[in-house]
Amino acid sequence: MNKYWLFLSAFALAATANAQQKVLTAKDYEHAESFMAYNTAKYIDNGSVSPNWLEGDKFWFTLKNATGTQTFLVDPEKKTKTITTDYGSSTSAPASPNRRRNSGSEVLSPDGKKAILIKDYNLYVKDVASGKLTQLTTDGIKDYGYATDNAGWKHSDSPILRWSPDSKKITTFQQDQRNSKDMYLVTTNVGAPKLEAWKYPLPGDKSIVTIRRVIIEVENPKVIAINVAPDQHRGTLSDDISSSGTFDDIDWKADGSEVAFVSTSRDHKNEKFRIANAQTGAVREVFEETVKTQFESGQGTINWRYLPASKEIIWFSERDNWGHLYLYDATTGKVKNQITKGNWAVTRLIKVDEKTRTIYFMANGQDKLNPYFGHFYKIGFDGKKLTDLTPEPGNHMVSFSPSEKYFIDNYSQPNVPAVVALRDINGKLITELAKTDVSRLSATGWKAPTPVSVKANDGKTDIYGLIFTPNKMEAGKKYPVIDYIYPGPQGGSMGSWFFSASRGDHQALAELGFIVVVIEGTSNPGRSKSYHDMNYGNMAENTLPDQISAIKQLSEKYPIDTTKVGIWGHSGGGFATAAAMFRYPDFFKVGISESGNHDNRNYEDDWGERYNGLAENVDYEAQANQTYAKNLKGKLMLVHGMMDDNVPPYNTLLVVEALQKANKSFDLVIFPNSAHGYGAYSPYMMRRRWDYFVQHLLGAEPPKDYKMQGTVIR
Repeated sequence: MNKYWLFLSAFALAATANAQQKVLTAKDYEHAESFMAYNTAKYIDNGSVSPNWLEGDKFWFTLKNATGTQTFLVDPEKKTKTITTDYGSSTSAPASPNRRRNSGSEVLSPDGKKAILIKDYNLYVKDVASGKLTQLTTDGIKDYGYATDNAGWKHSDSPILRWSPDSKKITTFQQDQRNSKDMYLVTTNVGAPKLEAWKYPLPGDKSIVTIRRVIIEVENPKVIAINVAPDQHRGTLSDDISSSGTFDDIDWKADGSEVAFVSTSRDHKNEKFRIANAQTGAVREVFEETVKTQFESGQGTINWRYLPASKEIIWFSERDNWGHLYLYDATTGKVKNQITKGNWAVTRLIKVDEKTRTIYFMANGQDKLNPYFGHFYKIGFDGKKLTDLTPEPGNHMVSFSPSEKYFIDNYSQPNVPAVVALRDINGKLITELAKTDVSRLSATGWKAPTPVSVKANDGKTDIYGLIFTPNKMEAGKKYPVIDYIYPGPQGGSMGSWFFSASRGDHQALAELGFIVVVIEGTSNPGRSKSYHDMNYGNMAENTLPDQISAIKQLSEKYPIDTTKVGIWGHSGGGFATAAAMFRYPDFFKVGISESGNHDNRNYEDDWGERYNGLAENVDYEAQANQTYAKNLKGKLMLVHGMMDDNVPPYNTLLVVEALQKANKSFDLVIFPNSAHGYGAYSPYMMRRRWDYFVQHLLGAEPPKDYKMQGTVIR
């Protein structure tokens, strides 16, 4: 009898606890979804300026606000900005060197009269006026074609080449993939699946993709081999030779008589600056630079220039631990002088004025608010007269007028909306063009995230990020925390340091009852070389010690429950998320790992070999997530698209197999025909992400099968 009553009491207690479980409704999700960009954008006034350039550097642009639209005409010389009704549709952009046409399948010449295209692994020139095709090469074959862009995660046949300024020649390459390994993906459909196969070298492979450099005379077709051994399929900017949208690391002499180029070693540790004679293909070795870890030419732009008129080279190097510019003698290959110097980093070389011997560039590290905020500077070739042309605090982005006498300065902070101004080349303010107004958005309950600064795991280095808190917070309550992570090392969790009213679903998640943090950990670019290299040779660290340290520090100021920590990320962030759950299972309790490169032996050769080192020098197995899957304690969701041609799905399946062998429970979401991103299924994935954190981190019941706005799956 006593046992019976004990059973009933226990049952009643369990039922009461279950009844008291928090339940989120569709209304709660609708409220959260109101903070997504597709819902906040309509409340932002004067949000952007898109100039439509006219003669004499005049331009018009349109601003949208609550009352409609206004069009303004700006005359920089007269320093006027007037309302106008004379314009209303965008003008077409003028032809520019290496401009693409026909969906990117053709590259237009600088004079706009010719275009290069690939056909049957060979190159053809098209007369734009008549459409007539003339064959330029004849020996291109499968896996050894001309100008093809195949680099593991990229497998396109859009031509990669660089026109000479006089529109008479191109420089390109014959890409040798004949001995490279294949990657395979299989579609899911009714009936026989379709096999997709392409060349995808992996770290440690004996044979990877190489390029045989050539110059081609277009008017009277002739192929001139550049007299160097085949180069690795590598670039100074990133893990491809067309990161900038054209053939990288190429600089023609104005008359087309020679072309400068840089050859990058397989491990990105050696760079050779070379100049080729465009008539004979003879090559002159000018200089080389070798580094201990990996060389890069800047952030988003290749930061070197060949200046044949003065026989000089502007070169970017981090040899003094900071990204700076150096002036070389192109004849001797010797350094004439260091141009920029100091504990700050040049990020983008924008313009070189050879007549005034002035360089214009973006740089990080001198804004007192945040070392990632970029400003626009000018300096002489001799390293004198450094001038900040955009002194206002914040992160700046600039674009020139056609004559380059003026520039548009767009600046903001993550929590401060943008101001757009027109300045002359010396930085003098001409007129303010627009100031983003978020007052209508704020009236809906929106608020900006809060910038934060804490110490890295070393206890010394300052690291930065954002924190998102619910609009309505209960006094005395502690909130579960969700850490969004993208560790790089080629980027970071923040993505952008500019203002954005909605950063993914961070604020939306916060509205469901979480505190969300985005922390830029160490080993990411934009600061010093030593900062960037902190995890070189051990990418599995994934900034995770920094993330943990940051959350603990933030919990001293914000009501964060450090016993309820979730983490999620995509791609590199997926790798980091699983690593967090396996390597720090007592700290991270819930993780969602999307499309992760869990074992970099299964991800394309260049990325791992650049940021980690060659396979013979690094223990890749010790960094692989499946090696530690047996340590899982919390709730883990793995996600992957089965047609992912960037990070092949076998990365996640290796972790799946390891978890099964270890008898660990986990959740798996597969998108049968999706690539690296989930396309039409992205809203579905976001809803699953919300549900997972609500259920397992918040301890609440989500609404069943809530349908996110804009979900269209066919």
